[in-house]
Amino acid sequence: MRDDRERLLDIEEAIAKIERYSVQGRSEFMENELIQTWILFQFQVIGEAARSVSEATRAKYSEVPWQDIIDFRNLLVHEYFRVNLNVVWLIVERELPPLKAQVSEILGKK
Repeated sequence: MRDDRERLLDIEEAIAKIERYSVQGRSEFMENELIQTWILFQFQVIGEAARSVSEATRAKYSEVPWQDIIDFRNLLVHEYFRVNLNVVWLIVERELPPLKAQVSEILGKK
């Protein structure tokens, strides 16, 4: 679990970095390429870290949408021309808070 813990901490840190800039709101996200790039990169970090979490941990915490997270990272990296910023913003608003809570719970911080 040591390596898994490190990857979960990576996810937690990337979420915090997304929160730092997403707090400026949807409008700023849509207009500011630097914030878009920053947030998209942090999602790549989250996906790569999720991919590195062991199968045993993923199975134990199956409520976390591991495969969706990994698939989103793959889309961002390999099919970036298909990235829809409106969808990214919805993920920031709707999917990130539950993921943050799940990771926190796994890490024993709740």
